Amino acid sequence: MAIADTSKVDGDLPSSPCGLRRDDQSPARRSLGEGGRAPSELRPRTKRRPEVAVHQRRPTCRHCGAPLLDARMRETGFCCAGCAYVFRLVHEHGLAGYYRLKDEVTAPADAAVFQPRDYAWLETAQREAEAVGQVSDLTHSRIPELALDLQGITCVGCVWLIERVFQQQPGARDINVNAQYGTMRLRWVRGEFSAADFARKLQAFGYLAGPAGETIAEPESRGLVKRIGLCAAFAMNVMLFSLPVYFGMERTYEWAGLFGLLSLAFGTLSLLVGGTYFLGRAVLALRERAMHIDLPIAIGIAGAYAGSLYGWIAGEERFIYFDFVSAFILLMLVGRWAQVAAVERNRRRLLSQQPKPQRVRLADGTGLAPELLRAGHVFILPAGHTVPVEARLETAEAAFSLASINGEAEPRLVRAGQRVPAGAVSVNRREMRLTALQGWDESLLAQLLQPGERAGERHLLLERVVRGYLIGIIGVAVLSGIAWWFATGDALRTWSVVTAILVVSCPCAVGLAFPLADEMATVALRRRGVFVREGDLWSKLSRVRKLVFDKTGTLTLEMPVLQNPGAIAALDAPARAALLALVRDTPHPTSQCLLENLLAAGATETHFGEAIETVGYGVEIGPWSLGRPGWRTPANDPESPTGRPNPAGHDAEFAHDGNVFARFHFVDTARPDARIELAALAARGFTTHILSGDRQEKVTALAIQLGLDPACALGALTPQAKAEWLDAQGAADALMLGDGANDSLAFDRALCRGTPVIHRGVLERKADFYYLGRGIGGVRALFEVDVIRRRTQIAILIFSVVYNVLAVGLAVAGKMNPLVAAVLMPINSLLSLAIVIGGLRPAFSGK
Repeated sequence: MAIADTSKVDGDLPSSPCGLRRDDQSPARRSLGEGGRAPSELRPRTKRRPEVAVHQRRPTCRHCGAPLLDARMRETGFCCAGCAYVFRLVHEHGLAGYYRLKDEVTAPADAAVFQPRDYAWLETAQREAEAVGQVSDLTHSRIPELALDLQGITCVGCVWLIERVFQQQPGARDINVNAQYGTMRLRWVRGEFSAADFARKLQAFGYLAGPAGETIAEPESRGLVKRIGLCAAFAMNVMLFSLPVYFGMERTYEWAGLFGLLSLAFGTLSLLVGGTYFLGRAVLALRERAMHIDLPIAIGIAGAYAGSLYGWIAGEERFIYFDFVSAFILLMLVGRWAQVAAVERNRRRLLSQQPKPQRVRLADGTGLAPELLRAGHVFILPAGHTVPVEARLETAEAAFSLASINGEAEPRLVRAGQRVPAGAVSVNRREMRLTALQGWDESLLAQLLQPGERAGERHLLLERVVRGYLIGIIGVAVLSGIAWWFATGDALRTWSVVTAILVVSCPCAVGLAFPLADEMATVALRRRGVFVREGDLWSKLSRVRKLVFDKTGTLTLEMPVLQNPGAIAALDAPARAALLALVRDTPHPTSQCLLENLLAAGATETHFGEAIETVGYGVEIGPWSLGRPGWRTPANDPESPTGRPNPAGHDAEFAHDGNVFARFHFVDTARPDARIELAALAARGFTTHILSGDRQEKVTALAIQLGLDPACALGALTPQAKAEWLDAQGAADALMLGDGANDSLAFDRALCRGTPVIHRGVLERKADFYYLGRGIGGVRALFEVDVIRRRTQIAILIFSVVYNVLAVGLAVAGKMNPLVAAVLMPINSLLSLAIVIGGLRPAFSGK
């Protein structure tokens, strides 16, 4: 990570105590001193840097590239057991070449790798595809094919890995993977290939296959690439036919007229293909009464082309700037493509569709869309599925996880006749029977999954720059034209000066350098595991004053952590196989944690028979059992636990015929770097709040552990209460960070939104950015890079003012001609690019 800076500007510390606790004596707190001042803008200080913000370059995970934040991670070389498992799997399949091709930082192996998934829909889709391919003449039957959506694909390494895994499947013919759209198309030999087995294999590597979604519109960047290709060809042709004029070709030369006509033709094509992109957007901006970045670009293009067209018709060489027009359009298109492509690439890492609730199976076996569910319907809920509406449990008893609703890490036991809230997830091995108490439209889950509507953010600084540029240049052009007309009375000479002013007042800083700075900042963040999804995030970051964190899954890890992995290592192979059979199909958080560790340790599965679950206690297969302490331990065992869960976590015992083979200790753990990162953010002047649905005592304990003031840690909040808190405390300067559907309503209120989770399909669709890894360092990295980006853009503006003063001064003095303009424009563009590259270099050096 880069060395963070402490910033100071005018203004006192916020009156809210939220931030570091007053008794916290961390170096970050001491660096502020008594009566330290909070920055309203992140401007680094060079004289002194807080000790807490100094980060050496950390070792990274061998699989995903995330920083290894503690000694235990550094010892294993992996950030989690999931990454260790996938790393081993990649090498076992002879696919180590993946690590030479993949991006530097990718998503850690997700819990979805280990969770059981139902691929019956895929088996049905394969049968239908094979049926469609059959014709009466079997010798000409069509090769069956199937299109699927694919989640988790991020880079060329992923494409290579998926193709190799497919080729290893029996009956596989060919596969076409589209990383840009997140889709794949399979073709196979009928009767030999299993699409479901291939999907399960991909899931083990971290990729989730889903039904093909709606046709995705062509991304804007692809349309820009087409324009750039054509405009590059046009610009080179204009240059080719303009160079003879610069080298002294006379107008009387026999080919001079043809060369001029060709310059006009290719310059006009540049305007029609590339210039209309900016002209159209500028017109739309004027209709919206907004000062858009495309407005000065459009004026420069229109003014230069109009003057050049007049010069060609009138035979006045001093008016002809077709080479400038074509080159300028090309440069502006390249700058815009760089900005758009960076954001689109980050968006492509997510699911191609908004998540949809799974179909509900009624008690009579019929399927029903959740939107049609009504009060009184009796439905069956499979293991691991989400309750779509508030319902009454008809089965004797069951355990449900409420983490996505209220942040409670521990599953809750529900008995027959009790209510189960919408959004609860079944963590039982068997199916549950429930009766709906409300329709889908009344369901809390429906509200949380509703996509948020929010208007695009206006870039106020850029609007001021555009407004100043337009007023300045148009004002100078008008005044110069009036002055030259009164001084000379020569209309052609006056128009020549006005045209030269509009041509050489190049808005490269606005049209090329600003977008490139945003794109380079986005790339720098991607190398740190932070991915910007919305381009307007940059215009909002400087207004953020308070950070609002969810607790479970955001400040803490998503699943409990096994505190004694050595207990698994001490088991022999048959015991590991038995334990694997017990946890394989159990969606309970502790079972999933054990499953990760077992697979990472190389445990192999053996058929032991059907598992029997005793809800609230554990699961058993024959003589083997896994459950709460004391559940299957003899009462006279001197080491028998009390049967009560460990207050610090979730303990479990693995036994055979009542003999304990291993005791496992779990704990809900804060993210390893949370305390250090929150201290560094507090040193920057941000106030920090925790809003959680979990119990107040657990939220308070976490706040104390992280060095935060307990008064700023609120628990037992419903999703609506979180949103209401933001409304009351001010959402206009808040950055909300959450991971579950229960944060969805608060996300809709906050100025900026980020998430550490990209596999659930809810918040990532609303987030302005997301970050990967086991820590929260991505939040500080975002602000660090934004400081560098804004500092670079200020340097660009200063250079642009200096350049325009000199260039426009020459034009006003009547010293400008097409040759001088042709030389100045590339010099200006190259210097602007050099400022961007040099200014943003520190963003790439910090890690």
